[in-house]
Amino acid sequence: MKNIIADLSLRELFCVVLVVLITGCAQIAPKPVAQDDKTPQPVPVILVSIDGFKPDYLKRGVTPHLNSLAEQGARAEAMLPSFPSITFPNHYALVTGLRPDRNGVVGNTMEDKEIPNVRFSLGNREALADRRWWDEAEPVWSTAEKNGVRTATMFWPGSETAIQGVRPGQWRRFDSKVPANDRVDTVLGWLDQPISSRPAFLTLYFDEVDHSGHEYGPDAPQTTQAAAHVDAAIGRLMAGLKARNMKANIVIVSDHGMAAMSRQRVIRLDQIAEKSSYRLITSGTYAGLEAEPGQENTLALALLKPHDHMQCWRKEEIPARFHYGSNARVPRFICLAEVGWQIAASDKAAEHTPAGGHGYDNQAPEMQAIFIAAGPSFKSDIVVAPFDNVDVYPLVMRLIGLKPLPSDGGPTLMSTLN
Repeated sequence: MKNIIADLSLRELFCVVLVVLITGCAQIAPKPVAQDDKTPQPVPVILVSIDGFKPDYLKRGVTPHLNSLAEQGARAEAMLPSFPSITFPNHYALVTGLRPDRNGVVGNTMEDKEIPNVRFSLGNREALADRRWWDEAEPVWSTAEKNGVRTATMFWPGSETAIQGVRPGQWRRFDSKVPANDRVDTVLGWLDQPISSRPAFLTLYFDEVDHSGHEYGPDAPQTTQAAAHVDAAIGRLMAGLKARNMKANIVIVSDHGMAAMSRQRVIRLDQIAEKSSYRLITSGTYAGLEAEPGQENTLALALLKPHDHMQCWRKEEIPARFHYGSNARVPRFICLAEVGWQIAASDKAAEHTPAGGHGYDNQAPEMQAIFIAAGPSFKSDIVVAPFDNVDVYPLVMRLIGLKPLPSDGGPTLMSTLN
């Protein structure tokens, strides 16, 4: 190298040095920023559901991330689920603003004369994917996609089908075996996409707490541990957003609470009404029955008289406060158990009474749900008085910049916004 430099003129040496400097600079310079990345980034809205999460789980000392978010933003004294206080009707109420009687998803199990020979149930994947069961309402993601707002759903009842012909931009088929951390990482992966394809509204769903509540009961240490596990996943989500220097509006809800149940607290339908007089649509914390042809008066006489720990109504006589009974999918007779009791078709069915359950009177304290919201759009350390879960829908629509469709939801939660 010395010999080469010695043979160069001053001008030639300057040129060599200049080339070396330019080459070195090219190796350390950052890649050009894509034009797409210069676009102002909307603040994403992440709607998180923790199935079966009771408000008192936040007081067990195992949910530091959820409690921190509650202190940073807004939280409710209690959020009241819609009746019946079960999973599918309430998840659909949260994203449509319509109570089950109006959104069409009146139960986890239901029938419809317009969809003959099919029973909608959690185990019937074909029925779950049939848009006819969902088309009586329009969820947030459908309205958003119609208006050019990109969406992604990491599990949510209804998100696996093209409701009114529209699917979320990105979605996953429900699989309860997918670990909580993997669900979080899927959401974070969607947020890593270029702005042109990055979703502005996302859902995230956890079912572990609900499963533990059913199997072990709401007061069991296993259920407390499940709450801790989901809280850790929430922490992973927040850490992932922080690592990306990304702000987000996080709305965390549950669909209902959980009450302790016992094999010693069972109401036997076969001891109340003749089995030949009815067809059982659903049973458990509440029951739905259809009278067999010519048996309605017989069934009414058996069900509508006073019963210990249970009350029954014709659908048109259900108390108005339940906002339930006008939809054609609601069975002809509805029976509601006292909190902690189970309605079983037979003694054999009674053997499967879980340790915990929900579906009771939606105003019962045991059925209350959580609401926590934090992010740049929310005020800090604000507590909201109890409200109905349909109020979440207009809030979410406001956050994503769209006008909500007519719904049962009110403006209660607008006070939480900056």
